[in-house]
Amino acid sequence: MTPVHMAGPSLALREVEPEDTDALLAIYGDPEATRHLSFEPRTPEQVQAIVDRSIASATDTPRTEYCLAMTRRGEHQLIGYARLATEPQQAATIGFALHPAEWGKGLGTETVHLLCALGFQRLGLHRVWAARSPHNEASARTLLRAGMTEDGRIRDHVFVHGAWRDSITYSILEHEWTPIDDVNTKGRPPALAPDADRGQER
Repeated sequence: MTPVHMAGPSLALREVEPEDTDALLAIYGDPEATRHLSFEPRTPEQVQAIVDRSIASATDTPRTEYCLAMTRRGEHQLIGYARLATEPQQAATIGFALHPAEWGKGLGTETVHLLCALGFQRLGLHRVWAARSPHNEASARTLLRAGMTEDGRIRDHVFVHGAWRDSITYSILEHEWTPIDDVNTKGRPPALAPDADRGQER
C-alpha cells in the first residue's frame, strides 16, 4: 500500500491515524459542524469506530475507500475529514467536513480539487460526484468554484434529524477538471505555505 499524502497551496490530505480521534470528535460531535451533513452528531464511540474503519480501509486490496485527514499545509493537526469512495464505471463520490473555525477560508474548494486530483490523476477515474443538503448554500458555492456542475436532486435521499431530506448532486468529468497550481500529489508536501467551507455529505 502506498499511503496517500497530497498537498495544495494551503492544506494537505494524509492518512488517518489513531491520534486523530479527539480532533475528529471536535468536528463530528459538534451540532454546528454536522448541521448540513447526512448524520447527526456522533458519540465518542462512533468517532472511534470511524477512525478505526478509516485506518483499516487503507489496507484493503483493492482499495475502494480513501478516508483522509485534512491538515494545514506543513502541519499535522487534523482540521477536517475528507472521503473518496470508488464506484463502478470509473466513478467515485466525495465528501468532507471541516471544523467550523476553518469555514469561509476557501479550504473546501481546495479540498475538492485535491480529491479530484486523487480520483483523476492517481486512480484514473472518469467521473467524480458529490451531494449537499438543499440548505447548504456554502457547499453549493464550493462545488461550483471547484468546477463541478449541478446535476439534480435526489428526493428523500437521507433520513436525518427525524425526517427525510433531499440532496442536491454535482459532478465533474475528467476532461472538465483543471488542476490548481502548486499541488503535490505524490509524496511529502512542499514547505509550509500560508493560506471553511461547510462540508458535503459522504
